[in-house]
Amino acid sequence: MSCVKHLVLIGGGHSHVAVLRAFGMAPPPATQLTLICNVVHTPYSGMLPGLIAGHYRFEDTHIDLAALAGFASSAFVNDTVVGLDPDAKQVYRADGMPIAYDVLSINIGSAPNTNDVPGAAEHTIPVKPISQFLSYWKALQARIAGNDKSCQIAVVGGGAGGVELLLALQYRLSQGPHAQRLSFHLVTEEAELLSTYPPSIRETFHQTFTSRGITLHTNHRVHQVEANRVHCKNGAVLKFDEILWVTAAGAASWPTEAGLAVDDRGFISIGEAMQSLSHQDIFAVGDIASLEAHPRPKSGVFAVKQGPALAENLRRHLMGEPPVPHIPQSKYLSLISTGDRYAIASYGHWSMQGKLMWHLKDWIDRRFIATYTVLPD
Repeated sequence: MSCVKHLVLIGGGHSHVAVLRAFGMAPPPATQLTLICNVVHTPYSGMLPGLIAGHYRFEDTHIDLAALAGFASSAFVNDTVVGLDPDAKQVYRADGMPIAYDVLSINIGSAPNTNDVPGAAEHTIPVKPISQFLSYWKALQARIAGNDKSCQIAVVGGGAGGVELLLALQYRLSQGPHAQRLSFHLVTEEAELLSTYPPSIRETFHQTFTSRGITLHTNHRVHQVEANRVHCKNGAVLKFDEILWVTAAGAASWPTEAGLAVDDRGFISIGEAMQSLSHQDIFAVGDIASLEAHPRPKSGVFAVKQGPALAENLRRHLMGEPPVPHIPQSKYLSLISTGDRYAIASYGHWSMQGKLMWHLKDWIDRRFIATYTVLPD
């Protein structure tokens, strides 16, 4: 009789939901499955700007992990992982209870790095974890509605995430009666917005910022944050009422503390089979992973594509079969919304913009959510 193996999934990210669905459709033999996640409803990050802008409801943008785990006949542990002992093959939960595993997969994402800038952790609001950001967003709306004071709202970070979030915030808050006393700012250390995008895309967003009255602070590298103030290396001190942090991704500390092979930023080093370079019984995908042979930016698009490949390789590993390499795509469709049901699409040097592109993004995003919420009988 086959020995039952325990596969533990840490995190409810875009790849792990694909694993749960795949294993629900075709369970691997002699396998016990456990999902550990600190939220019951996991967000699809690509729909966060639309949720902020008011185009979606919470349930439109989140996947019920308890229901999906049930579909996969998986145990679901609603807790945070705080440690790992890869030699003893144990995961440690915040409540102190260890969970033993035979095979482990990690898909916990990342969060904006507030550790490198003094004061950022205390005086800014990171966009991730998304569940915490949504609580802040509700409180911000209440604060604005509850007084008549002016409010200067700033996003620090000039990448796609920061740009899209600020435009969604500006669109939503400008619909209310308090719009005239609100101002919006974006602070970036780069010389221009979206520095990794084609010039035509950058110019389009510059024009959008100008037409919306959003102030852009380029070449402003933030090196210290105080309450309602950011200090920049060029000597500027900028005063804001709300400071949102959407900068480069940071990694959880426990993979490094556990002795897993990591890159210079603390992300788990993996090979083409998505296995840890130091521990072959541990897999990692999404933002928490670093495929150093094929470096890619931190983006949910890669985790979405990794999902089916991860499911296949976990199945193979459990059955003692060799894994299949998965190399992330070098080109991918980028769709950045401007808050007002308008989006700019790019693929390599090709680009297109308009309401049709927003509807394309909406269709793609809704289809992703439906895949993991409308489950087969």
